[in-house]
Amino acid sequence: MAATVLINNLVANATTLFEQSGAVSTIAKHTGVDLAVLYASFLTFMHDTGVAQRAVYSTIDYNSLNFVEQLWFRWYSSWSNPIIATGVMAFVMHELVYFGRCVPWMIIDRTPYFNKWKLQETKIPSAKQQWECTKYVLQTHFTVELPQIYLFHPMATSVGMKTWELPFPSITSMLGQLALFFVMEDAWHYFSHRILHHRRLYKYIHKLHHEFSAPFGLAAEYAHPIEIMVLGAGTVGGPLLWCWASGGNMHLITMYIWITLRLFQAVDAHSGYDFPWSLNKIFPAWAGADHHDYHHQAFQDCYSTSFRYLDYMFGTDRKYHAFREKQKEAKALQAQAASSKKAL
Repeated sequence: MAATVLINNLVANATTLFEQSGAVSTIAKHTGVDLAVLYASFLTFMHDTGVAQRAVYSTIDYNSLNFVEQLWFRWYSSWSNPIIATGVMAFVMHELVYFGRCVPWMIIDRTPYFNKWKLQETKIPSAKQQWECTKYVLQTHFTVELPQIYLFHPMATSVGMKTWELPFPSITSMLGQLALFFVMEDAWHYFSHRILHHRRLYKYIHKLHHEFSAPFGLAAEYAHPIEIMVLGAGTVGGPLLWCWASGGNMHLITMYIWITLRLFQAVDAHSGYDFPWSLNKIFPAWAGADHHDYHHQAFQDCYSTSFRYLDYMFGTDRKYHAFREKQKEAKALQAQAASSKKAL
């Protein structure tokens, strides 16, 4: 694969330039941290990981793997180092899933038929708003999230997570872990989100995300770099904590499925639409766009991401329920007035 060869060469050249630039000694001089030792250890780790992966793969019966496992095998086999392979795959997957999930909502915003399910009916995002949002999100993806994604592989293996190893875990074990991650992330998000709304912090960090009082899908990751790292810690930290506590009972494929589901949840919660077939209509404990849209509209309350129970327990959904009840009453009166007018 030409792309893998190109990226492998770029990483090798960048490593050489970094070593020759004197940056390691300069940073050590000003911080007192011996980065030379850390950097050498990281290079050794990269080399040893590559050697281990190639050794194990040489013993695997390719034909015994299922289709997805074969793709996984071929992907990691095409790279000189599994750390780079994980970094590239994770970042590309994140971009494809995030923007891919946003596209249907962008189409819905331009389709008048769906306006009747728009939570804030008169606030349709303009093309300019969506473009400005996209530019900023891409900027943070490459400057804030990309370095973290690249460093994820070493963090994951340090707590025992399986990355390039095959075969994959069973579906039942993955489902249990995914359910746990949703609960863990939701709790982290609720409390950290409330802290970000503290009057001494809000204007410096979280205010940026509330630039759009009527959110839309693309705005899900429109946030200050500090907020991205704080709330992102709940998405990544839960699986890492579980993996460490369970003695390495987790695979990277489960992490990718979790990230995909989490991105879908985040984008959908910011979509601004509440359909009769939305998940919160089937599973009432699910927060959904109806719950989070109020948070953007009121600039307070409804701090959870996935579920509603923490807002209920701490009373941060009372104003939300009162507001929705008034909306229902107003719509009922409008419908009654329209019916009476038609009868005349």
